[in-house]
Amino acid sequence: MARLAVISGGGTGIGRATAGMLAGEGYDVIIVGRRPQVLADAVKWIGPQASAVTADLTDPEQLPAVVDAVAGRAVDVLVNNAGAYLSGDDSMLAGVAAWWRANLDSNVLTAVLLTEALRPLLRRPGGRIILTSSIAAQRGGGGPYSAAKAALHGFVLDLATELGAEGVTANVISPGYVVDSEFFAGRMTPEGHRRRIDATLVNRPGEPSDIAETVRWLAGPGGGYVTGQIINVNGGSVLGR
Repeated sequence: MARLAVISGGGTGIGRATAGMLAGEGYDVIIVGRRPQVLADAVKWIGPQASAVTADLTDPEQLPAVVDAVAGRAVDVLVNNAGAYLSGDDSMLAGVAAWWRANLDSNVLTAVLLTEALRPLLRRPGGRIILTSSIAAQRGGGGPYSAAKAALHGFVLDLATELGAEGVTANVISPGYVVDSEFFAGRMTPEGHRRRIDATLVNRPGEPSDIAETVRWLAGPGGGYVTGQIINVNGGSVLGR
């Protein structure tokens, strides 16, 4: 039977590129997201090894749908990629609270709940947990989004410590500026695009495939001795953290 990967936020950008890469490596892939049509389009693009589950991963009552889709198989790779920068109103404390909760739900709770739901099904030994963070977690600038992504770093250290003896690794990939995703959703200007490229040492933006290739390494035999790490893929925008 083929190996199995579950990818949240798998309908677009980094998640879709990762799902396509893993399908090309022979995995069956289950992509999870909130938008049925986006998921259906991604499944068509990925190919026959892909299937989709529509679920809001901030809602514990919707997690059983993902578990049901796994159908008792061992999960070889879990990629927690769901998340987004969510703007908010910080003019009043109630708005600040809502803004922070929304970002923590979108970026942290999605990863925590999906991981906990699938933890019993992770392949032992050999399972891989991979979380997608952000350069914002290391240099700030994103308010609650930066803080939420940084929270994933602490979470992955606990996962690596708890699951290492069972042969399961857990790591964070921290991307820099990546184009061809929905992250900026019309917010990017030509000046902002150029500024982010100029901040790299390689004079180009990242592509979703750059992150997918890092997943390939962590999920493959070469990643078996790597756990509890924050792996920066940012073109040199932030050095050595």
